[in-house]
Amino acid sequence: MSSLVELFGRMQQWLFEALVQPLMFALGLGNLLEDGFVATGWLLVGVLEVLVMLLVFGALERWRPVEPITDRRGVSMDIIYTLVHRLGLFRVALFFTLDPLWDSLTGWLRIADVPAFSLDNLWPGVTDVGWVSFALYLLLFDFAAYWLHRGQHGLNLWWQLHALHHSQRQMTMWSDNRNHLLDDVLVDSAFVLLALLVGIAPAQFVAVVVLTRMLESLSHANVRLSFGPLERALVSPRFHRQHHALGEGHESDGPGSLGGCNYAVLFPVWDLLFGTARFDGRYAPTGVRDQLQGHDYGRGFWSQQWLGLRRLFGR
Repeated sequence: MSSLVELFGRMQQWLFEALVQPLMFALGLGNLLEDGFVATGWLLVGVLEVLVMLLVFGALERWRPVEPITDRRGVSMDIIYTLVHRLGLFRVALFFTLDPLWDSLTGWLRIADVPAFSLDNLWPGVTDVGWVSFALYLLLFDFAAYWLHRGQHGLNLWWQLHALHHSQRQMTMWSDNRNHLLDDVLVDSAFVLLALLVGIAPAQFVAVVVLTRMLESLSHANVRLSFGPLERALVSPRFHRQHHALGEGHESDGPGSLGGCNYAVLFPVWDLLFGTARFDGRYAPTGVRDQLQGHDYGRGFWSQQWLGLRRLFGR
């Protein structure tokens, strides 16, 4: 593991010095070099993620697809969403908008002498062991993701934004990032606040994010794949497709209800604990029920964003 971390660090340093640093100087952003170096790390992570998706998840989709892809334009839009998020464009936007707010909040907490909490120090000698603390953070953030996901469906206003994610009628490995930007801002803000509260180290936070994003991409893939007995331990494409099932998985009692199923992101244990798990083993059609009556969720990026805002404000 240390060898991989060292290799990644070298690649990050090379990419920063060869490409990012000269570009930042050219744009007059020399005062932000430290932030640029961090952003380079996220860019490199995103490139590696996309490569894994193309080489591994793409092979799985060709091996045993659930359905033939006929809506090429819709999938192309999902690819754009993925590149915007994974290659750091969304992170750059947050850097110039919300990140100063989080920095101010952190500074205010320190000035107010609010004691810093770290989950690592919860049980000295146990929770500060690297793999133990990482497992705890992974469970904690996945637990939060489960309830945030429930909120996206249970709060009607939030559903008006999140419905865009479910409007994809042909799910692929690219569909995970098909979200309204405001929806992403809300979720990302919640995770940033949680990270500040529990004191997760930056490297561990990156690892949690990367592992979560990769499994989310796999769980949306157009592949007939379950994990057999492990399906109750780890979210599979079959398990998550049930959540996207048209008229049942995420809106069984109508939009904005809590009657759906399979909300977990990584670990189905949360669905099992809170009574929202279904293991039907079916590969049902996906989408939002009102699409059958011709409801339009947009075909292009900006039309999808605009229509999401119109739904949010009841128009």
